[in-house]
Amino acid sequence: MSKVTALIPAAGVGKRMGRTVAKQFLPLGDMPMLAHTLLAFQRASEIDEIIPILSQEDMEGCLRDIIEGFHITKVRTLVVGGKERQDSVANGLHKLEKDTAVVLVHDGVRPFVTHEMIKEAVECARKGECVAVGVPLKDTVKEVNAKSVVVHTLERSRLWAIQTPQAFPVKIIKQAYAEAVKQNTRGTDDATLVERTGNKVRVIMGSYENIKITTPEDLLLAEEILKRRYDANRHRV
Repeated sequence: MSKVTALIPAAGVGKRMGRTVAKQFLPLGDMPMLAHTLLAFQRASEIDEIIPILSQEDMEGCLRDIIEGFHITKVRTLVVGGKERQDSVANGLHKLEKDTAVVLVHDGVRPFVTHEMIKEAVECARKGECVAVGVPLKDTVKEVNAKSVVVHTLERSRLWAIQTPQAFPVKIIKQAYAEAVKQNTRGTDDATLVERTGNKVRVIMGSYENIKITTPEDLLLAEEILKRRYDANRHRV
């Protein structure tokens, strides 16, 4: 069976976190945040290879302290990131081996991804689907003009907050990135680029705990989620 590879962009500097250390290397519980993320894919039998995408200056420390330190054996290649996230994922796509059939892209700072999300995303992509994990919005969303006056209230029942992982057949995601380069366009996520090529993207259920940690407030929430998960697992034993 052809290979399933997870690309983990983690080259950001995390300016909004207000720390000197990049947010993906901040401690979350008893290990760096990125270690939680990589271990989730290490433990998933559906994943054959993990490719972290890092800044050049973080390469050595990540290899020593996280990949070797936590025995993440599915990592066989490290990729240097680009200026923006889209550039980093493009660099990762260039490093895929020829027998790769399915690509998952997952934010390095989403440490609470579950095996269920990974498994369903892989299964869908193996069938030829493009999928993104997400959750229904809880808040009302309004479109406003330049003067901050509401011009339209969107129908909440049809709105989802999109997360990662996002999974694609390799040919489709490579085509989407090639088109983005040709058209000089940007997207806030990988699914957006795929949608622009005319391919349909289906949303599968994620979790409200599958947060992207970008601010100090997110880090506080993450500690609470981690504690709750730890307590739940302890009570099961």
